[in-house]
Amino acid sequence: MTKTKSTPDAVMAATRRQFLVGSVAGGLMMAFAVNHTALGAARTLGAGAYEPSIWFQIGPDGRILVNIAKAEMGQHVGTALARVVAEELEADWADIEIVHVDSDPKWGYMVTGGSWSVHTSFDQLSRAGAAGRIALLEAGAQMLGVAPDQCRARNSMVMCGDVSVSYGEIVAAGKIDRTFTDKELAALGLKPASARRVLGGAVKALDIPTKTTGEARYGLDAQVEGMLYARPVLPPTRYGSKVLSVDERAAKAVKGYRQTVALEDPSGVCQGWLAVVADSTHAAIKAADALKVDWQAGPRATMDEAGILAEGERLVNDARAGALWVQEGDVDAAFQSADKIVETTYRTHSVLHFQLEPVNALAFEKDGHWHIHSGNQWQSLILPVLAQALAVEESRITLHQYYLGGGFGRRLYGDYMIPAALTAKAIKKPVKMIFTRSDDTGFDCVRSPSVQKVRSALDANGMPIAYDHAAAAGWPTASMAPGFLAEKVEGGGKADSFSISGSDHWYSIPNQRVRAIKNTVAQETFLPGWLRSVGPGWIGWAVEQHMDELAHAAGKDPVAFRLALLDGKGRNAGEAPASTGGALRLKAVLARAAEKAGWAKRDALPKGEGMGVATCFGQERGMPTWVACIAHVAVDQDKGDVRVKRLTSVVDVGTVVHPDGALAQMEGSTLWGLSMALYESTAIENGMVSDRNLDTYSPLRMDQVPELDIEFIQNDHMPSGLGEPGVIVVAPAIANAIFHATGLRVRDLPIKLKA
Repeated sequence: MTKTKSTPDAVMAATRRQFLVGSVAGGLMMAFAVNHTALGAARTLGAGAYEPSIWFQIGPDGRILVNIAKAEMGQHVGTALARVVAEELEADWADIEIVHVDSDPKWGYMVTGGSWSVHTSFDQLSRAGAAGRIALLEAGAQMLGVAPDQCRARNSMVMCGDVSVSYGEIVAAGKIDRTFTDKELAALGLKPASARRVLGGAVKALDIPTKTTGEARYGLDAQVEGMLYARPVLPPTRYGSKVLSVDERAAKAVKGYRQTVALEDPSGVCQGWLAVVADSTHAAIKAADALKVDWQAGPRATMDEAGILAEGERLVNDARAGALWVQEGDVDAAFQSADKIVETTYRTHSVLHFQLEPVNALAFEKDGHWHIHSGNQWQSLILPVLAQALAVEESRITLHQYYLGGGFGRRLYGDYMIPAALTAKAIKKPVKMIFTRSDDTGFDCVRSPSVQKVRSALDANGMPIAYDHAAAAGWPTASMAPGFLAEKVEGGGKADSFSISGSDHWYSIPNQRVRAIKNTVAQETFLPGWLRSVGPGWIGWAVEQHMDELAHAAGKDPVAFRLALLDGKGRNAGEAPASTGGALRLKAVLARAAEKAGWAKRDALPKGEGMGVATCFGQERGMPTWVACIAHVAVDQDKGDVRVKRLTSVVDVGTVVHPDGALAQMEGSTLWGLSMALYESTAIENGMVSDRNLDTYSPLRMDQVPELDIEFIQNDHMPSGLGEPGVIVVAPAIANAIFHATGLRVRDLPIKLKA
């Protein structure tokens, strides 16, 4: 099998560079630079010749400003990244401030998703902080008249015996001019875990105070003088719709109504769209409701959920369909020698994001430059699309970043900015476009329904010798970021890693084949999207139930069966630094979860109660977060009711950078996993989402929240990510618990014991 770079590494790949630390007007600036060091660090930085990222600045007053190029949507990413800088910089946490920056090429590739933020930034920010500390220590030693090796840095001070000088005083002196090559940066000795004073400790989250006081600014808060308000009018299908006629007579009777704009979109995002413009949001909503529009619907206007799933069923049974994601050994030969074959099919239904803040954007042009104010997760993805829609160069667009009232993958694609910008361009005025909840849902990038067929061969000892997995769904990356499609197996074709990751599990089975299949019918009906946990959120539904079904077929305990397969050998040994320890770390969290949950006594549970297990390694094999979950459920088959009593999860994410944020991430993701396991789903009807609001779409309610027992394994391994892993394990653990309680195997998600 041909190895490929993991997506985070590909995104964050850096060219040959140097790290500059220099005194410039107003303070100390630190940056990675490429081929700009002939003038010296201070002059280069002062001239603004730097790329791609300025990590932090120190002012003469001692304040340390950390620039955050990641989106804040409740996960405290700014606090986590600032902790990394502060640790190696030896900064006093009280001196740290953060700012979430607007789009600019100098920040490099801007994306917040995939649980990547801390993992992809940790080494860079650690070394940037260490380099800053060294430069400050050298300059501070000079001011104190001693050698640098006689000094130490601590709490934003350089100290030598009883004398010290603060970082602010050093900066105010204006004499720092230091350059580090890539080789020197790589050679910097980072602090051992035992010496850490900021990472893993208790500190104040830097984003919470403004959220508490109401000062935090979200996209819905954005305003500029003279702006008008707009609401989109959505066509009957995502693709191929055309406006035939518009009757504005009733809309004109609404006070504050201005006009209706037919959007002409060169990017192809808005097909058959209208925008109602008014003096207020209320007027725009009311007028849009009054508008009468006749459309010609697109070619998938009659498609429904059943049709998409039927196509998925056809595809997984077609041995020629799809692209190879895993190819190990001789799968077909192993099946011929099998003592027993287990074959199962699993399905999942469409799921919506329903983030708290509906999508919105404020757009206007000023002096030939476009300004878009909105909360967004992936600026570098939407900028080229906006440039195409507006027919301008990317350099003439700035995305002004705001806090997100929930992202969960919906705001990875900033398509909602396009109709706002097109409306502003058409009327030549600033436009604030706000989607109502039903607009937002109708325009949502749905998590595609999926069908998976998994087939395994067992030998005479009940051990799996072959594993064959085919997964069919709509692929988000194919429509929104085709450059990320990758050929994982040489000659096997390109696949969407975000729609198949998780299938390349860490269980040792000698012969494996995994095929990723794009469901073109789904692709042509709606825009498949990334939703928290992405592919593994539904891939794990099949993998972990199938493992349980294999254990049952072999007559073995499901935990013991998994532990035997997690031997950490061969391709499952792991690699430094991201997956050091490999499957043995997954084995450790599984053993600990089973111990905590009382797995050994599960057969003594009351009638109708059961325990089930599932494991995962987060979103991607290249940056694993090891999780094991034990679900304890009570089932009333007569009523078709499943009550989850307790979820026990053990997590190994490596170094826990921000413990409060880590726990909150796991709690939130675990509960969403529960919500999608038992309650959340919609259906495609007549080419569109059938549930448009929370009167019919039912997420988890407060009285349905079980007891949560979440434990983190403490170690000093490289940190991974926590946005997704908690979601993945919950649904299969519950399904396996239902089987233990009742003998009933449920293979459709969400779980319904009665129609």
